[in-house]
Amino acid sequence: MEQGLYLFCLTRLSRLPALPLAGKGLDGRSPLQVAGFRDLAAVWCPVSVEDFCGPDAAERLRELTWIGPRVIRHQEVVARVMRHSPVLPARFGTIFSSAASLEKVLQHHHDAIAGFLERITGREEWAVKGMLDRAGAKEKLFSLKLAREEERLGALSPGKRYFQEQRLRASCDQELKQWLQEVCRKLWASLRDYAAEVRERRLLSREATGSDKEMVFNWAFLVPQKVAPDFRALIQEANRRNGELGLVLECTGPWPPYSFTPALDLELEP
Repeated sequence: MEQGLYLFCLTRLSRLPALPLAGKGLDGRSPLQVAGFRDLAAVWCPVSVEDFCGPDAAERLRELTWIGPRVIRHQEVVARVMRHSPVLPARFGTIFSSAASLEKVLQHHHDAIAGFLERITGREEWAVKGMLDRAGAKEKLFSLKLAREEERLGALSPGKRYFQEQRLRASCDQELKQWLQEVCRKLWASLRDYAAEVRERRLLSREATGSDKEMVFNWAFLVPQKVAPDFRALIQEANRRNGELGLVLECTGPWPPYSFTPALDLELEP
């Protein structure tokens, strides 16, 4: 069975704790290993190449019971290393055929990796997702409109009142859209003041999030650690202001800087 080197992350060699590293590899049994090149280190473990490249690999990688625990272990190892040093996290499933091929990558991309680790020192990735109860928000807007128009509507016949109420209800869609655009614009401007870098990420479906709310934005912020408490406080204040209309900001982190990692050719090797 051919063995490969499964890469978890790249980091600074001098910042790692004493070797060998504590913890297990992707299968929960293999020990973690470190390959060093100058001031850089690659944290890896041995894996069977057939698990990722063999004839049954495609089906195996679709099995949640197989891939789920390994994705979690990947994230746990990266997070553990991040407690000691800035990291450049590798994508799940990044495998090298030999220590020589891994060292070649470290050599070829040394300056880019070292520069990235320097850039993110003292900074953390925080994810901010906007989750909207759209139906509830429209009902709330409609209730507010009814309250403002109650005196005028009360003077109408039942038939005319019905048509006026339907007109008010229809106007809630556009009003909600405008309100949401304005809220998002202000939030983006306020939050980015606390961040060294920002990224807009793709929106996820309800099936992917497991939520009954609609994701209306998905942002990543690279936040200096010293201002992270103020950043989270701003999120809490935004939730107090906007929660009544069904918009909730979900803030999670700190994460390894997945959203800000440079595109290096750390390709899966046969």
